[in-house]
Amino acid sequence: MNQTSKAKLLLHPVRMKIAQALINGRELSAQQFSERIDGVPTATLYRHINKLLEAEIIEVVQENPIRGTVEKIYALKKTGAATPEDLEKITKEEHLDLFAAFTNQLAGMYEDYLSQETFNLIEDGVGYRVASVHLTDEEFMELMGKMASLMMEAMEQQPSPERRTRHIGTITIPDPEK
Repeated sequence: MNQTSKAKLLLHPVRMKIAQALINGRELSAQQFSERIDGVPTATLYRHINKLLEAEIIEVVQENPIRGTVEKIYALKKTGAATPEDLEKITKEEHLDLFAAFTNQLAGMYEDYLSQETFNLIEDGVGYRVASVHLTDEEFMELMGKMASLMMEAMEQQPSPERRTRHIGTITIPDPEK
């Protein structure tokens, strides 16, 4: 499967949540996924897990016999990341299609949030903005490293009753070179 197909496969909201749950080396069972991903029927969850297995995005890292059945433990496959060479093979049109799918997913999340009977943008920390920054390549890479470090730290937090899931999407687009 090529990287464009894998990216499109991952842009499905349920599959994206499965992959995100496995970030930072986490290993989870289907039961643990169901505890983290609300509102997804078990059969649907298994179907999406199987699609990620077939695409070699995730893998079974352990099998535990439990009462006559086998519980599988899943993890992100170590070799599944796109290389710079893979990204160069994707056409401009495919990049635009992937970006459109990504922004549509964000719009769907926002629509779901706004569909609640009541919501409070301020208390819930909802926001969207564009910040134009003027940085050298080195300053930019330092900023991205700091942001990545903070995001990884936040993503290590385990779900609990006092923690609310918040989706943070980042998009970085430089001005075209003149």
